[in-house]
Amino acid sequence: MAVESGQSVVKAADATRIRGRGHLTGNTDRTGKKNHRTGKNPGRLRRALSTHWYAWAMVAPVVTVIGVIIGYPLVRGLYLSTTDANEANVERTIGVNHIPATYESVGLDNYTAVLSDGVFWDRLTWTVIWTVSCVALSFALGLALANMLNRKLAGRSIYRMALILPWAVPAFVSVFTWRLIFNEKNGILNKLLAGGGIDAIPWLNDPTWAKLSVITVNVWLGVPFMLVAMLGGLQSIPSELYEAAEMDGANAWQRFRHITLPGLRSVSSTVILISSIWTFNMFPVIFLLTRGGPGDATEILVTYAYRLSFVVSPRDFAGSAAWGVIILLLLSLFAVFYRRALRKQGEVW
Repeated sequence: MAVESGQSVVKAADATRIRGRGHLTGNTDRTGKKNHRTGKNPGRLRRALSTHWYAWAMVAPVVTVIGVIIGYPLVRGLYLSTTDANEANVERTIGVNHIPATYESVGLDNYTAVLSDGVFWDRLTWTVIWTVSCVALSFALGLALANMLNRKLAGRSIYRMALILPWAVPAFVSVFTWRLIFNEKNGILNKLLAGGGIDAIPWLNDPTWAKLSVITVNVWLGVPFMLVAMLGGLQSIPSELYEAAEMDGANAWQRFRHITLPGLRSVSSTVILISSIWTFNMFPVIFLLTRGGPGDATEILVTYAYRLSFVVSPRDFAGSAAWGVIILLLLSLFAVFYRRALRKQGEVW
């Protein structure tokens, strides 16, 4: 009886194991994936939608709005850049008369014309100088001020608010204020110089002084952003590192070089990239302060693209679109190479 009962137990266990194995192979394998007998596995996108449907539902309106506001103009601009569209041949309505569009596709002729024109390379050279100068000065001043405000001093909160103030004021208000300051006849700056016996300087009427003026205004607007970013990065560096370095006999420069700069590398790399893109396309400062003048001395790529589309007659929509696409490609290439350079230095970004 004991032998028979033991054999029955073994048989029952084997039957259970066989049934379990059949159930496993009939629906899923040992990894939980669906077997081909019952159908294919759902795709990765379908699994993500079913798992994170709430997050996708929250993001969908924003993605839709961005697609409409940015996506459509981008696609439209790409299309227009391959045509000969201008003010005279686009679709328009004059009174009760509707005139259909008559522009045609010209392929890449607009890009060839832009890249073979010396005007583009002149504007590109000045745009690069303008961008590098503004970003370098803003970063240096922002880092210096952040180091000073990171220390304990009386009235530190007041200093922080005063230095962040240019960032809070609308850009066009700041630019108009600086335009009054730089006025050659009635400007405050020239009146101060006249009080010291110095002749008035044509800040906005001389090409060299105009370039220095627009760089000054843009640096004044960009320092608060650098200051806030650098100050946040400095406060994230452990104070124990400075205490240990000071105990080891490191001076202020050595602590700054070997602790502060490496500690700010991730923050500084990001803000430099963002500031470079902003400055490269900084339309308000150039347009409102000098309108690209005197002549075309301070005209950058984006202001020249605006001039083609809204100032010259007939307005060259296709040429302006081609300039816009080239600007986008230049910034995209810069971002790609900048990211690769950071990766070579060990930065994960």
